Amino acid sequence: MRQDKLEIPMPGGSAEAYLFHADGASRPGVLFLTDIMGIREANLGMARRVAEHGYTVLVPNAFWRASKLPLFDFPPQIGEERTMKRFGELRAGLTNQQMGPDGAAFVDFLLEQPQVAGAKVGVVGYCFTGQMALRIAAEAPDKIAAAASFHGGHLWTDAQDSPHKLLPRVTARLYFGHAIEDRTMMAEQIAHLDAALNAWGGRFESETYEGAHHGWTVPGRDIYNAKQAERHYAKLFETFDAVLK
Repeated sequence: MRQDKLEIPMPGGSAEAYLFHADGASRPGVLFLTDIMGIREANLGMARRVAEHGYTVLVPNAFWRASKLPLFDFPPQIGEERTMKRFGELRAGLTNQQMGPDGAAFVDFLLEQPQVAGAKVGVVGYCFTGQMALRIAAEAPDKIAAAASFHGGHLWTDAQDSPHKLLPRVTARLYFGHAIEDRTMMAEQIAHLDAALNAWGGRFESETYEGAHHGWTVPGRDIYNAKQAERHYAKLFETFDAVLK
């Protein structure tokens, strides 16, 4: 499995990215979006595993406007003032309105790669980028076959630009894996999202992972849940394989 470092041309700049692919093979494409802590060895390992399952995987720096890699020059700690300030800086560089168009540009770049087969790809987002995966599915419905979110935050809000309001534009198969006691996606919000998904009428699955807290999928964090992380891979592959293979 090859790991190539690339630059994706973007309006007003470029986004660093990694592409995982098998030499001499053309496989379905997957856009892999990291959490707000950015691209690091832990999630590159996750992306490699997705590629080893039979995909060509693009991992872009979604926060390219705010920072080159690495996004942190210190060990981030949730709740610590310096970390929270940095989160705010990164969030300011990726607004709700930018998520869809940026994601569509990433998808177009991925589809242009000779290692990618087919006219549609899958997209997966974690934590902060869970909602971005849904926004991309709405932005480029003709190019997204499946979209998945794991411990994604703010998927349903009462704001005018809540991502759930984009569901009528989505044609992809959707999957949502929620965390327990997640302040960014409380049980009441999950219930509202499920109601919106049922009204939408497309193919979807939405479930809460028992004993798994926000961020459980990424190794190296104290919140990591190995058992439920394995289940997340099983559900991700089930979702993507059904429509991309």
